Amino acid sequence: MRFRGWQHMSKSTKTVIPAKAGQAKHRTEASLPALKGRASQRRVIQKTNGLVPRLRFPEFRDAGGWAIKPLGKILSIGNGKDHKHLPDGDVPVYGSGGYMRSVNDYLYDGESVCIGRKGTIDKPVFLSGRFWTVDTLFYTHSFRNALPRFVFALFQSIEWLKHNEAGGVPSLSKANIAKIEVAIPEVKEQQKIADCLSSLDALIAAQVDKIDALKTHKKGLMQQLFPREDETVPRLRFPEFRDAGEWKEKKLGRLIEEYREKSTKQDEFEVLTSAREGLVRQRDYYDNSRITERNNVGFNVIPPCYMTYRSRSDDRRFFFNENNLGITGIISTYYPVFRMLDGSNKFFVELLSQYSRKIGKHSVGTSQTVLSMNELRKIELPIPKKEEQQEIADCLSSLDALIAAYTEKLDALKAHKTGLMQQLFPRPEAVGV
Repeated sequence: MRFRGWQHMSKSTKTVIPAKAGQAKHRTEASLPALKGRASQRRVIQKTNGLVPRLRFPEFRDAGGWAIKPLGKILSIGNGKDHKHLPDGDVPVYGSGGYMRSVNDYLYDGESVCIGRKGTIDKPVFLSGRFWTVDTLFYTHSFRNALPRFVFALFQSIEWLKHNEAGGVPSLSKANIAKIEVAIPEVKEQQKIADCLSSLDALIAAQVDKIDALKTHKKGLMQQLFPREDETVPRLRFPEFRDAGEWKEKKLGRLIEEYREKSTKQDEFEVLTSAREGLVRQRDYYDNSRITERNNVGFNVIPPCYMTYRSRSDDRRFFFNENNLGITGIISTYYPVFRMLDGSNKFFVELLSQYSRKIGKHSVGTSQTVLSMNELRKIELPIPKKEEQQEIADCLSSLDALIAAYTEKLDALKAHKTGLMQQLFPRPEAVGV
């Protein structure tokens, strides 16, 4: 245990003599150059002897430490260029936000690791073959004793936002990227690590494809299970309802009831957020790093099994969610709360999703449109009997459960890769990245 402002005698000494404040301050200041000197000395030793990761493949355990080098010593950084003058073709064009279009010329042909110059600067991308990048995305080339796939893993381990050079839109420069120091082993060990992580990336990509396929299947199924706009009979129906007749057009005002309870004190219930992906706890949505509203007195209360939606939209699309978290929460007053008077909540969530374009036409505004509860009540949609509602809800819920299970497995694979990289690479703080 350390005590500030105290001098410690040897273990055999029974008395402890308090140091004078001035003496303590003087000695602390006097020791700072020595501490800095020792830190600098450790840095020199690290650069000389290298660093060793906590987990290493057996054949490299006696291979010595990894060398510390600035990125500029192991690769070159290329600038993206304007693409607007190029005709359409089969060469993909990328910016910091991802794929943009395809053109008939290429800026680089080969394996490359790209990182955003401006905008999204913390999402490195691995590209191979012919491609073109715009001026918001750097690409790398001319690798020197460094394998591109290993460099991709290196880039994933760098905390890029720490190297942000702008106060507004995040930005990086070639000069500063070139100065970032990284630990790098010999090429054979690089290859082993790259192969290991590439196999994990393949598993992750396959899992993403499965999830996307399920989501596409659900979307196609919904188009069959719900009547098209201006129709009252779906194209696909469960056998027991094929002779049940048309769905009846009803105003939503006859089916929903608004819930108007407000919170009366700060943090009376947990704050929730209704997003396109569902209703979630706000702390989970922002990963504990940001809370949009600090004062939540007067928020709408949303009990379990009640529904809500964000009443403002930038694209006239509105997403409805049910509170199935098992808790009573509170949500901003921009999110009306209501319940269905009769029928299946799950069915109505999917119904409102399927007719999102029709619902969006009832919103008012220009750049940002608003869909009030009064306007929502006026909308007429085709509604089947309760039994058919429940059958459709059960079918879609089973698909949602499958998607959730696949997503959970995807998250586990990503977490496994993150943990593995923390073991396969020396600690970032030891390298200084």
